[in-house]
Amino acid sequence: MTAALFQPITLDGLTFPNRIAVAPMCQYSADDGSASDWHLYHWMNLAMSGAGMVTVEMTDVERRGRITHGCLGLYSDDNEAAARRTLDAARRVAAPGTKFGIQLAHAGRKASNRKPWEGGGPLRPGEDPWQTVSASAIAYDTGWNVPHALEDEEILQLIERFTEAARRAERAGFDFLELHAAHGYLIFQFLSPLSNRRTDRWGGSLENRMRFLLEIAKSVRKAVPNLMLGARLSVKDWVDGGFTRMTIAPPPARKRVVTTRVRIPMMPAVISVSTRPASIRVASIRVVSTRAVSMPVARAAAAVARVVATAAVTAAVTTDIGGLAGHPKDQLPQM
Repeated sequence: MTAALFQPITLDGLTFPNRIAVAPMCQYSADDGSASDWHLYHWMNLAMSGAGMVTVEMTDVERRGRITHGCLGLYSDDNEAAARRTLDAARRVAAPGTKFGIQLAHAGRKASNRKPWEGGGPLRPGEDPWQTVSASAIAYDTGWNVPHALEDEEILQLIERFTEAARRAERAGFDFLELHAAHGYLIFQFLSPLSNRRTDRWGGSLENRMRFLLEIAKSVRKAVPNLMLGARLSVKDWVDGGFTRMTIAPPPARKRVVTTRVRIPMMPAVISVSTRPASIRVASIRVVSTRAVSMPVARAAAAVARVVATAAVTAAVTTDIGGLAGHPKDQLPQM
């Protein structure tokens, strides 16, 4: 029997040939947001990996939303044309059925930085820095730029920029979208009470802090209904005063237990993954051997088990978050 990891899965109407996913990875090698020859090589390489889901790097919806001068974007016709050229090349060498997505984002107060190999940190005078923006005028850290606190009209404009970038992604040929609401970037800056001190409809209560993400999701869904839509979320700040607990709640009475068997040299591994209302978690990881094996082999088996379990949980999370904008109010994320 083929392990579940290598079986097709359908999420929001889109079928992937297997459950292996390539996560988005920043390359810092774009030209004013446009994919370069480096991306041509990089995307084609990912396409030949055999992964059923390939999500290209964090892609910013406006120029000031880039982390660095080298970040990918979808805010201009040139960006769109370069993405289409690069994606077309990747599809020509991809394994059958491979689906390609793009992560739409805005760095907010974490923008205007040097590339990692240039030392990172905020751009200095003379390095073409720009004014950053955020939910509130609170710098990310000591020595970082104090962002401009977005006005109501500016927030609405940003929602439209996410929506326009989604339209560009569809025209470029992508199969799905991921909204980047994690890692301390702009959407998360609205979600976290540490960076969002607003007192209007975009701040204060959790419901208000979620509004920016949900309005983006609803607008994007309406603009490109044929694209699968998901989100990446950071659900804990790990700092006093921030998120302490946030749960993505599936519809009530929903229960799913998935068991998959993965065979590795000398040892089968059995992983049981369960999801229940108000929680998404790995229920158990069990490694079974039919004969004596060395400790290194046992450890390797346990590592493989954890990877597969994580992949299964990721699939469950993607399924639930993909429909986030359509959930009734009482099923939205709760603290």
